[in-house]
Amino acid sequence: MKDVDVVIIGAGSAGLSAAKVLRSAGLSFKVLEAMDRIGGRAWTSNRHFGVPFDIGCAWLHAADRNPYFSEAQAAGWTMHHHDMNIDHLYYRNRKASEAEEAAVKAADAAMAALLENHSDMDDRLGALLAKGRSSRAAATFCGPMDFGTDEDEISIADFRNAADLDPNYFTREGYGALVARFGADVPVELATPVTRIDWDGAGVACLTDRGTLRASAAIVTASPGVLAFEEIVFSPALPDSHMAAFFDLPMGMLTKLPVEIRGSRLGLNAFDDLLVERTARHDIYFLGFPFDLDLMVGFVGGDFAWELSAAGEAAGIDFATDRLCEIFGSGTRRHVGRAMMTNWGAERYVRGAYAAARPGRSGARAALMQPVGERIFFAGEHLAGPLIQTCGGARLSGEAVARQVIAQLAA
Repeated sequence: MKDVDVVIIGAGSAGLSAAKVLRSAGLSFKVLEAMDRIGGRAWTSNRHFGVPFDIGCAWLHAADRNPYFSEAQAAGWTMHHHDMNIDHLYYRNRKASEAEEAAVKAADAAMAALLENHSDMDDRLGALLAKGRSSRAAATFCGPMDFGTDEDEISIADFRNAADLDPNYFTREGYGALVARFGADVPVELATPVTRIDWDGAGVACLTDRGTLRASAAIVTASPGVLAFEEIVFSPALPDSHMAAFFDLPMGMLTKLPVEIRGSRLGLNAFDDLLVERTARHDIYFLGFPFDLDLMVGFVGGDFAWELSAAGEAAGIDFATDRLCEIFGSGTRRHVGRAMMTNWGAERYVRGAYAAARPGRSGARAALMQPVGERIFFAGEHLAGPLIQTCGGARLSGEAVARQVIAQLAA
């Protein structure tokens, strides 16, 4: 491989945006991607249902700050604003009363006040929710559905630093397709995992099974889950602060369980939100018939999502289908068609949905944002400031780090 100014590891949103900034500055670069496609956790597939379906990220969060939103508009893509309210709340198969739904909204308001005024030494989000006597629904959305992690495993400081992501939009054509469109003009070496980065010399040497690539600097966009598993070995070893950060930012899990429903809308409107609270935190959220497609898209998060990953796709599909039949009647089963389960935890080069800081470890993000030896830089959704855990945030992170690299090389 020919030597370049900068090597970029990963062709997800952060890696693609970093490449574009480097190119505009006239620097040479090479993007090395372990998977056989670009986009990372942004991936739209037509294979499962014959229509675009986002296996990964789907919501265009923070549309007023998300560069992908204006690009989707300019391309004339079909957009829908989603207010994220709970339209239908169930406790197992019992529909919540108006009083119970009002209690959930009150709990959300109480939670916001508790977050703003929090000063206790206990940094567990679960402790704060318990203090405010929040409803189960509020806890489910704060933890498994929003952060991909149960609330007792989330840092309050980290949760509080995350921005309000409204306005949120969906695109019928797919968020993954939007990212692929954005990166279509970026040259990428696919199926080329980097196994080792040597940085004991003047620059870096990145080892792959196709040879060694040398550069003045490296931008690493791999997830903390991949780095914690040491899929990439650093020589010399990284500072303790960086190694600890990989483990202090464990990957949460959000798993999708889309179920095709033919010939019925179950009394729901397109984009209706339905939350089912169950025993032992086996909760599931459904997005009903997005863009009036024949799909009820189930979501499970946190520890339960990891459990379903271990149980397998058939068990996950049965769980989602059984919940729909439990609520809408056994006759629903005759309307059920194709179904699938996403499983990002089994993807070797991702290992989860997105990163959430452990209680007491919110400083891990800042630690990982520090370059190593003025030549190794990290970027991605886990380092996206207030837009952590979002595809748009990953893109902005990649752009910011690329500018940092440009300044460093110029100096």
